[in-house]
Amino acid sequence: MTSERDRDAGPEEEGLPDPPAPEGPGLFDFAAAPAAAPAPPPPAAPPAARPAPYRVLARKYRPQSFDDLIGQEAMVRTLRNAFARGRVHHAFLLTGVRGVGKTTTARIIARALNCVGPDGTGGPTADPCGACPECQAILADRHPDVIEMDAASNRGIDDVRELREALRFRPAQGRQKVFILDEVHMLTEQAFNALLKSLEEPPPAITFVLATTELRKVPVTIRSRCQTFALKRVPEARLRAHFGRVAALEGFTAEEDALAMLARAADGSVRDGLSLLDQAIALAGEGGRLRAESVREMLGLADRSLVFDMLEAVMAADLPTALARFGEAHERGADPHSVLTDMLEQVHMLTRFAAIPALRAEPGLPEQERVRGAALAARLSVPVLTRAWQMLLKGLEELREAPDPRAAAEMILIRLAHVAEMPTPGDILKRLDAGAGAAAGGARAPAPAPAPPGSGLRAVSAGGAAAAAAPAPTPLPQPASWREVVALASGGEPLLHAHLLHDVHPVRLDPPRIEIRVRPEAPRDLAAQLAALLEARTGRRWTIALSNAPGEPTLAEQAAAAEQERRAAAAQHPMVQAILAAFPGARLEAVRDATLDDYGLGPAASAPPEVAPPDTEPGYDDELPEED
Repeated sequence: MTSERDRDAGPEEEGLPDPPAPEGPGLFDFAAAPAAAPAPPPPAAPPAARPAPYRVLARKYRPQSFDDLIGQEAMVRTLRNAFARGRVHHAFLLTGVRGVGKTTTARIIARALNCVGPDGTGGPTADPCGACPECQAILADRHPDVIEMDAASNRGIDDVRELREALRFRPAQGRQKVFILDEVHMLTEQAFNALLKSLEEPPPAITFVLATTELRKVPVTIRSRCQTFALKRVPEARLRAHFGRVAALEGFTAEEDALAMLARAADGSVRDGLSLLDQAIALAGEGGRLRAESVREMLGLADRSLVFDMLEAVMAADLPTALARFGEAHERGADPHSVLTDMLEQVHMLTRFAAIPALRAEPGLPEQERVRGAALAARLSVPVLTRAWQMLLKGLEELREAPDPRAAAEMILIRLAHVAEMPTPGDILKRLDAGAGAAAGGARAPAPAPAPPGSGLRAVSAGGAAAAAAPAPTPLPQPASWREVVALASGGEPLLHAHLLHDVHPVRLDPPRIEIRVRPEAPRDLAAQLAALLEARTGRRWTIALSNAPGEPTLAEQAAAAEQERRAAAAQHPMVQAILAAFPGARLEAVRDATLDDYGLGPAASAPPEVAPPDTEPGYDDELPEED
C-alpha cells in the first residue's frame, strides 16, 4: 500500500531511473541543458496615440473665472466685493434663462470658496488659481465636497432627507462643502419644506447654490433665505463678438451676417449660441469660412432683405410681390414659421421706431434695419403696425395647426395685404367726427336761459350756456322723440349710447330743450356729452336740464316691457300652445317682428316723452334769467 509520503516522493526516492531529457523547451520554457539563452524577441512597436476625444465648444470655452462671464457685470461686481470683505452669503439663488451661466457661476463660487492657492496657504478668493488640488478636482467634477444634484430628477422629500444627512458631516477634503441644486423649482412642496430649515440655519462650512429658470415657482420662503442674482440675457452685440473670437480660436473666419444670425437664434443664451456655432463650423468644413448663406440654410431662415421686401409689399397692398418674395424664401429652404416670426420681429422693431423715433439711431442696429426700417416706420402709423402684429400672432397660431404650412403662410400674407389699405377703427371714428363737425358748422344761435332757483332743474349746453329755440341753420334731421335722440349716439359714441339707453329717464322733450333724470351710475358729465352730441348731429345748440321728476322708463326698460308683452301675447296663441304641449320642455325664447326698430319697439309700443307745445307753459322761458 502506497503511503502519502510515497505518492509525494520523486523518482529517485522510488528507485526509478532518471527521465529522458526533453528535446525542446518545456511547459515553463525550461531547457534541460541549454548551451546558451535564446535571443529575446524584438520589442513590439509602441501603440499609436489615441486622439483626444472632441469637446464641444460649450464645454471647451466654459468660463473658468468671474472675469470670463460675459454680460453679468452686476453680479460679478457684487460677488467680488463680498469675497473681498469676507461677507460671503451661505445660500445663493441664481435665476435666468437657459445657457446664461447659472451652473457655471455655481462652480466658480465653489472653487472660490475652496481654493488654497498654488502654495497651499491661500484662503477664499474671487480669483481662484485653477492650479491647486482643490481647483483641479472641482474642474474635473471629482471633488468630494462639491455635490451637484439635479432637482428635476431628485425632487422628492427622500432626496432632500439624504441631502440633510450629508450636512451632518464636515468637509472631507476642502474648506467648504458646496451643494449645487440645479432646476430647484422642480422640487415638491414637501421637499421645499424639508429644505427650508437647512437654508435658514445651515451647519458650519456649508454653502448652498440654487439655480432655476422659473423663479416664480420657487416659494417666497426659500427666496427670502437666499441671496438672489438674476443673470441677464446676453445682448446680441456681445454674443456676436464672443462667437467671432471662438471661431477665430478654432481656426475659422465668419461673416458678420452669419454671426448676427447665430446671435439672434441664441436668444441671449451663450450655451445655445455655442452649440449652433459648433454646428455651423461642422457645416463649413476644416479651415473653412462660416458663410451667411450656409448658416441661413442651417437655421431654416429667410434672408433679412427678403423679409423686408415681403413686409414692404404687404404694407403697400402689393400682393404679387409679397407672394413672389415668399416663394423665393421657400425655395431657399426657409421655414414658413421662421419667415412669419422674422416678420413679427420686424413689425415690433418698426412699431418701436414709429412710437419713439429716437430709437432709429441706436448704434447696435444693423445697417439694413437702421436705414430700411426707419424709412418704412416713417410711412406707417402705430395703429397700422399694431393691427399687423395682431394678425401675424393669430396667423402663427393657425400655422401650427395647418396641414400645409406654406399655404397657411400665404393666406396670412394675403390677409395682411387686403387690410393694408383699410382704415383702422380709430381712423373711422375720426372721419365720422370730422364729417359731423363739418356738417355742424354755421351760425350759432343765442343761448336760452337756465332754470329758475328751486325748480330742481340744471341747464347744460355744449358751450356752457343755454340755447334759444331758434331754427336749425342747416337742413339736418331733428329728433322728435327720446328714441331718436338716443339713436343719434349709436353711430360713433358707443359708451354714451349705452348710458342713454340704460341710465337716463326722459322727463320732457321740447326741442331744443330736453329734461332728463340721470341714474347715479351714469358719468357726471353725461348732460354735457349729450349736448355736444346733439349740436354735432343736428347743427343747433341744445339745452339739457337735469330734473328730479320720475320721468318715463329708460329706453332699455321700455324695450324689455315691450318684449314681455309680445311674449305673453304669443304664448296665448293656440298654435304656440299646441307646440308647447306636443314638446315637453320646450319654451318660448323670443318673438321676432320685422316692424320693430333696433330697440325692439314699434311705432305704438312706447309713447315718446311729452313734447310740450310752445304755449302750454306761457312765459316759461321768460321767467328764466339769461346766463352771462
